[in-house]
Amino acid sequence: MYDEDELADIREAREEWESETRDPARERFGERKDRFATVSNLGVDDLYTPNDVADLDFEADLGFPGEFPYTRGPYPTMYRGRTWTMRQFAGFGTAEETNDRFHFLVENGQTGLSTAFDMPSLMGKDSDDPLSDGEVGKEGVAVDTLRDMEILFDGIDVGEVSTSFTINPSAPVIYAMYVALADQQGVPREEIRGTLQNDMLKEFIAQKEWVIPPAPSLDIVTDTVEFAAEQTPKFHPISVSGYHIREAGSTAVQELAFTLADGFAYVEDAVERGMDVDEVAPLLSFFFNSHNSIFEEVAKFRAARRIYARVMEEWYDAEKPESKRLKFHTQTAGQSLTAQQPLNNIVRVTIQALAGVLGGTQSLHTNSFDEALALPGEEAVRVALRTQQIIAEESGAADTIDPLGGSFFVESLTDEVEAEAMAYIEELREMGEGSVRDGVLAGIDEGYFHREIQEASYEYQERVEEGEEVVVGVNKYSMDEDTRPDLLHVGEETQDRQLARLAEVKEERDDDAVAAALDDVRAAVEAGDNVMPALVEAVKVYVTMGEIMDVFAEEHGTYREKIGVV
Repeated sequence: MYDEDELADIREAREEWESETRDPARERFGERKDRFATVSNLGVDDLYTPNDVADLDFEADLGFPGEFPYTRGPYPTMYRGRTWTMRQFAGFGTAEETNDRFHFLVENGQTGLSTAFDMPSLMGKDSDDPLSDGEVGKEGVAVDTLRDMEILFDGIDVGEVSTSFTINPSAPVIYAMYVALADQQGVPREEIRGTLQNDMLKEFIAQKEWVIPPAPSLDIVTDTVEFAAEQTPKFHPISVSGYHIREAGSTAVQELAFTLADGFAYVEDAVERGMDVDEVAPLLSFFFNSHNSIFEEVAKFRAARRIYARVMEEWYDAEKPESKRLKFHTQTAGQSLTAQQPLNNIVRVTIQALAGVLGGTQSLHTNSFDEALALPGEEAVRVALRTQQIIAEESGAADTIDPLGGSFFVESLTDEVEAEAMAYIEELREMGEGSVRDGVLAGIDEGYFHREIQEASYEYQERVEEGEEVVVGVNKYSMDEDTRPDLLHVGEETQDRQLARLAEVKEERDDDAVAAALDDVRAAVEAGDNVMPALVEAVKVYVTMGEIMDVFAEEHGTYREKIGVV
């Protein structure tokens, strides 16, 4: 971009500026901090010049939107063609209540549905399981059988809407229910669109929701990929999720590295199953966190696309552009929300959402300002959605592609994030003796991820407690009398209604058909066959989620993390 003589002139000019202009000003006015850094503690210089990006090759490192290496965006027109999908997370209580919230969001301009499940559903437990008592409908919507799914999407054509399901150990069962619902509505399977989180490697790394051990969990994830390629090609069977890795306390670099490593592991497992890389890769989507350091987040998103494109081409011999084009959903950082002065969260979410847009996200969820206190209420949800709409319609951020591209700071930071993330990925590949998949499984088994994230989380909290990292309203600008919004409350009657429906379903269903369907699921597991066809048929006769997950646990055993166990 600049020749050596020009770079030398700029270096000389900077040195002159430092001695004659900056340093006298520093002596007079000082600086706010001893050290400036991102949320992830990457150092930030006071000024960036062409010398900080002297090695940048425009065509090889940046290029143009929609072209390799996709640094500037996965599509040629980006938001000038259409805006990102506004996909607000929704789910609480029973299927009826969440169906009402779905309709409310669509009426207010939401363009995609995203479903949150309660803890029993997330863990593959039925609502009448003793371990579910007190948790039914509290964290999200309760789904036990296809009957709940029918009510959840009452009045919603699954052929017209794109739906995301945030669920992992029991994700194949939810996927089976959605396919069965499409069959019931007369929607061709190849027309249903959406995303299943279904990222079990991330669960063992960060979120810690599991039923069976890592290896068989990975096998079942690959079953969903294989089934999707054949039956639901517009539906993404995995959303490789860095969000929860970041929420567990990782840095931006760790989030990026571990997420991409998980994605490469899924690719390797599917290819070993016999699938072609260009059949697998287009089915993957990714899910990232967006935190407060706006430029670090933009750099992370841009680096993610570049790493993914290069690795898919160089390591896995992907040929199709769709196989090298990383697409991702973004959610603003839940861990950044504060219970103190909760209206401040609107500002945090706006900054984080803007980072996602400037970084080129395909889909976005903005957290509600009351989520540090409870499930979001309607007013808070509307404000969160309007935040996206204002960014899209009023800010101008969506009017040009990659607006921060070419910034000396952003390009330098993108290079730094890319280099550090690749170092992690290469380390995992080495741990797996050339296989990222085996390296990730070894890292889970040996506690590698746990230690890396724990250390990063501890260091961040230490900076907060020492006041080096400011959290407005918490360790600075606090108030004696705090504000508290009206909160959504899920009453005990929710559990009673759900238990009554589940009992009714069990009473009305054909017990012989249920027993035969469960035998078919067990036979598929024992034979090493793809379990998805059996699951779809099982949910159609109203086999419950818990009954299916019990078969998996009986056949594969359960899992207990080694970390901290003597």
